[in-house]
Amino acid sequence: MAPLYQISPPGQSTGTGPTTHRSLKRHVGLIGLMWASVGSIIGSGWLFGAKNAVMAAGPAATISWGIGAVAIVLLALVHAELGGMFPVSGGTARYPHYAFGGLAGMSFGWFSWLQAATVAPIEVEAMIGYARHWSWAGGLLNGDNTLTASGFAVATVLMAVFVAVNFLGVRVLTRTNSIATWLKIFVPLFTIFVLAASNFHGSNFTSHGFAPFGAKGVLAAISTSGIIFALLGFEQAIQIAGESRNPKRDIPRAVLGSVAIGTLIYTLLQVVFIGALPVSAFAGGWDKLDFPGIDGPFAGLATVVGLGWLAWVLYMDAVISPGGTGLIYTTSTSRISYGLSKNGYAPQKFEQLDRNGVPWFGLIVSFVTGVICFLPFPSWQELVGFITSASVLMYAGAPLAFGALRRRLPARERSYRLPLGGLISPAAFVVASLIIYWSGWHILSRLGIAIVLGYLLLGGYAAYAIRKGLPNAPRLNWKAAQWLPVYLLGLGLISWQGGFGDGTGRIPMWYDMALVTVFALGIYAWAIRVALPAEEIEREVADVEVVDAGGH
Repeated sequence: MAPLYQISPPGQSTGTGPTTHRSLKRHVGLIGLMWASVGSIIGSGWLFGAKNAVMAAGPAATISWGIGAVAIVLLALVHAELGGMFPVSGGTARYPHYAFGGLAGMSFGWFSWLQAATVAPIEVEAMIGYARHWSWAGGLLNGDNTLTASGFAVATVLMAVFVAVNFLGVRVLTRTNSIATWLKIFVPLFTIFVLAASNFHGSNFTSHGFAPFGAKGVLAAISTSGIIFALLGFEQAIQIAGESRNPKRDIPRAVLGSVAIGTLIYTLLQVVFIGALPVSAFAGGWDKLDFPGIDGPFAGLATVVGLGWLAWVLYMDAVISPGGTGLIYTTSTSRISYGLSKNGYAPQKFEQLDRNGVPWFGLIVSFVTGVICFLPFPSWQELVGFITSASVLMYAGAPLAFGALRRRLPARERSYRLPLGGLISPAAFVVASLIIYWSGWHILSRLGIAIVLGYLLLGGYAAYAIRKGLPNAPRLNWKAAQWLPVYLLGLGLISWQGGFGDGTGRIPMWYDMALVTVFALGIYAWAIRVALPAEEIEREVADVEVVDAGGH
């Protein structure tokens, strides 16, 4: 594996301009790291998640948020230890590489990049969806929520703004994001207080049934209504770890702190949304929830209950919240592609930095990818369902890497050591596998196409690099990743035969989840047993430590 930072000989540039000795710049402190994660968590999810969840699960959506929060906390705890051990940029794409070698690293690196690259378009879709409230934005969306020609142009400009701010450097980025994040936290908290104090009806939770769609609705809501999507983002502190001033101390704090803040805000939002609804809105059943302005759920609800001034605040925040999240995910995309290149899965062009220490080529590719994403996915929720699966598939690599590294490198320094890690890590992998399964066959079949595309792109480049003997050509380590195709194909097969999202339903409810649990535990045990030997793992990370000590 190539070192984390590209150190140039005197007079040689790694970037696009005539400068020397370029590297990622360590300007980010604890607040900047935490706000990067919180700013990603509090995005379009709070604008739409409560409405989508209650339509899928009824008032039992509050249980869905609880389950989702537990799942994210388990994954965040695992990431906190890994982030402290290996404070490298694009960390979620690199931990599986350390533990299982090139093939696993390439796979989870692609999942990471796919997830990050498609979040910014989701946020743009959310901004445009809420903007329909204003007459000037009425022509941006068709009746089926697809973008019109003018809407596509506006979406492209918004993507360009995200990229432009990123080109100013990480210091400007984190300052901009910190300002936006303060607003993004204040507005939801203020909304919670106002709705709870002025329009809260406890009877709404039981008058039409607390769980009208049963356990299946509660579980499906976790993956498909935006709950997991809303809570994702804690890893952003890890993705920019290479630019942290004190990563071993600050990264675990930032990861866990951001999850705590996000979970509290989203759960309270769901409660007040249900409690503030007029009975007429769900008279036909929770799945037929309807009221004027429902396309912008919280703002529309504020208008219906006579809080027009609050609706105006929410429509303004509908630009700020998704915008801040799209901004930081654009950053993340370029850092993940930087890490992919360092590990030899993508051309070295992605490692080139401009004079501000920004991976400029990765930013351009993230812009192009974002624009393409506006084409095949017509609505926010379809994008959310797709990206949730990609996200959790990405996160599933961390518990496996955690288990392997605990087994192979038990004495290695850890700034944060997870208590009961031997139990929490396999539990996190099981939960990640269940969330992927709950997404349903309709979404996973499309995700499978994206996975195949990734293998063609990254695998094709890796084969080219190996054949040409390029300096960053990866070692694929097939033996250490022998479990991976079995996991992907097996999970897909269970989904096809299960009852979620257009599955055949041949595997009955609960039996399917028991099967996923047993299958995931089997894969976990298999993976940590065939992981790379300790000496090979140490060799993979040695270059990172040597350069990190002297590269800045």
